[in-house]
Amino acid sequence: MAFQYQLLAQQITQKIYTGELSADQRLSSLRQFAAQQRISLNTARSCYELLEANGLIYVKEKSGYFVQEQAPGREIAVPEHPDFQPKVREISNLELQIQIHEAAIDSKLIHLGSIQLSPNLVPSKALSRSIQRALKYCKPEDFLYSDRQGHVRLREALSAHWSEDGFHIAPEQIYVSNGCMPALSVMIQSLSAEGDSIIVPTPNYNGQLQLLALLKRKIIEIPADTEGFDLERLEQAMQYSGAKLCLLTANFQNPLGFCLSNAEKQKIAQLAAKYQCHVIEDDIYAECSFSAARPLPIQYWDQQGYVIYCGSVSKSLSPSYRVGWFCIPPRLKHLHAKLIIQNISVNTPLQLGLADLIYSRAYRQHLSQLRPKLMKQVEQYRQFIVQAFAGVAVRINHPQGSYALWLQFPEHVDGLALYYHALQQGINIVPGLLFGEDRRYNNCIRLNAGHELSAEIQQAILQLAHWVKHGLSTAVQVNAS
Repeated sequence: MAFQYQLLAQQITQKIYTGELSADQRLSSLRQFAAQQRISLNTARSCYELLEANGLIYVKEKSGYFVQEQAPGREIAVPEHPDFQPKVREISNLELQIQIHEAAIDSKLIHLGSIQLSPNLVPSKALSRSIQRALKYCKPEDFLYSDRQGHVRLREALSAHWSEDGFHIAPEQIYVSNGCMPALSVMIQSLSAEGDSIIVPTPNYNGQLQLLALLKRKIIEIPADTEGFDLERLEQAMQYSGAKLCLLTANFQNPLGFCLSNAEKQKIAQLAAKYQCHVIEDDIYAECSFSAARPLPIQYWDQQGYVIYCGSVSKSLSPSYRVGWFCIPPRLKHLHAKLIIQNISVNTPLQLGLADLIYSRAYRQHLSQLRPKLMKQVEQYRQFIVQAFAGVAVRINHPQGSYALWLQFPEHVDGLALYYHALQQGINIVPGLLFGEDRRYNNCIRLNAGHELSAEIQQAILQLAHWVKHGLSTAVQVNAS
């Protein structure tokens, strides 16, 4: 469990990085801060000492504490997004989707494609201790075939964990799965049939589109941008398209990184009930928030039982721990037998190990340490990319959480050609072409900022920039002639 001074330091860090606290701004004195926060003087001192150690504040003798000026950052333009009318579409590029997915997990390539955390950010020692304790204290029945719904201890742990974050899902509503994508697959197949249309904001995570294509579902795209997606278009699609299912991410959507407001989430839950259109909510990035508080899911406002909550620890803990979940509301209880048959049992020791990690508070401590690191790391990537692409009108999203970066280049830059060039150089990226239809995002790419900005990754980004600059220079010469 994170100590109170660490949580307070994280809150101040967020205010510094977002500009709410400006360089050289004077902070409250230790005694004032302690009184404001209702904490002891020692706790206040520990908070300020941690901020000072992290280079975020400094002390002037007989004057107090001040915000340390951070390395100058350049204002970065965010991507522009096309407007379009929603219509039923087949998902194209399935073979290309599969090819790029396979490349994304190739350990020989530089990981700028698949969105995953650096192994250095994984609490491997805490995980090891939790699994060892779980094995030591497990019961004889834990060595038999496991409950297809998931071990009750993990379901109870997840329920308690979410309750601390302000939303409540009963253990009997939780089904443990082998990651988030299998959870989405089970629910999509349970609530729709082949040939049905699913409402999806785009640009949208290409893995979800690949899954829908493999399941032979069609899509109805609605426009999304770095601020969110159009709720009026969403309502129109629910009302007139005949679709009875949406696939949405409200918290730090991949690839754009937006987080919808509570009012927008509440509106979505109301629309789902009004039009009896189920919402499958993929909340896999919620715990990668850059602020101390985890944002609430759409599910929090679901009163009629039309929101199915899905997630995983793949992005907040480790992609190798294939533990995810889907949670059905009481009105879908009649699907229980079907869901049990479709769901694949998850390794029991891993379930018990994750439950121990949660109950021991080690998972909470990991998250409290991870969030400020991710925020700083993502900003380092953004600033370095702008420097690397100097002279190119590159636009980059400014995510509020997670670590997916969406880059938009001038229109005549071919993101797919850049992907193939990068692959030849041993670099993995994902071209924007795969995040929607009609080649709307062909001048975009998505990059992973989950690894430290090492010299190797810096060199890889410089190689991408060199290719883009060379292509633009050649295009100018051709046009001039």
